[in-house]
Amino acid sequence: MKSILPLFFTASLSLGIAAEREPSIIWINELPAGKSLPSNTTHQTFYSESAGEDVGYCLYLPPGYKESSEVRYPVIYNLHGNGGNEFHSFEDVEVLHAGILAGKWPPMIVALPNGGHSTFYKDSHDGKFPIETMFVKEFIPHIDTTYRTVAAREGRCIEGFSMGGRGSLRLAMKYPDLFCSLFCQAGNVPRTLAKFDAAENWEDVIQGFLGPDRESYVNNDAFLLLEKNKKKIKGRLRIQMACGTKDGGHLPTIRDFHEHLVAHKVDHTYIELEGLAHKRTEMIKRLEPVWFDYHVESIRLAVEASKN
Repeated sequence: MKSILPLFFTASLSLGIAAEREPSIIWINELPAGKSLPSNTTHQTFYSESAGEDVGYCLYLPPGYKESSEVRYPVIYNLHGNGGNEFHSFEDVEVLHAGILAGKWPPMIVALPNGGHSTFYKDSHDGKFPIETMFVKEFIPHIDTTYRTVAAREGRCIEGFSMGGRGSLRLAMKYPDLFCSLFCQAGNVPRTLAKFDAAENWEDVIQGFLGPDRESYVNNDAFLLLEKNKKKIKGRLRIQMACGTKDGGHLPTIRDFHEHLVAHKVDHTYIELEGLAHKRTEMIKRLEPVWFDYHVESIRLAVEASKN
């Protein structure tokens, strides 16, 4: 097993940032004791040039994948929460697998990458945690070249819970040409640049992860990225956001981003689940009958549009 990299600064509570783990990663993890992989799911690795390491991931292949050698499948990229690794979101995979077997949803691949602890799927300024580069420039191409995917925007969805929701939303705003569908599940959406501008020391902002260059905060602020890429997002990237009304650490910023989308006339779906706290499995349970409907409809619409 690979060793954990050196840690960064702790979060500053004076900025109203909740206490967080310090950024770190074990590049290849082991399946936790007592936990088993879902049906049709395997643990794999790929080599990352940016990290200089083999990196672990889990992959779900739908029923019929091996037999249907000419068929290509859309991919859902599911990003884990803070403190997680590649062994995550198995409940999502089980819901999808059951739905595919029942004929409710079409066959799809699910890719579960390893994003480390408290990286929020960004690149650290010192190069020790190239998580965004690894995901966008290496992991997605690896999945497309290794498996029979629909290797285009109309065949890619991105989602995640908590840190994974925050990361998936920012990445979708930054790279809207890569995805046709986003599902942000209780992922807080901070105004990154505003926090930098308000801080007395850049090291106080998100543990100093993005470094002293203000432009890094501009380039990683989801609100500014929406404004920058609005023409590419409108009518092309479908956006769904969900959060519980008792999720006090995340709901305020999610509402803020929802209002930002409304102000910029970006169509999206926004859900507040009454009485729900920051609980992923409970969110899945409440929305299970329609959990993958949004992605499926996004794929259908994107494929139709690509033919015109």
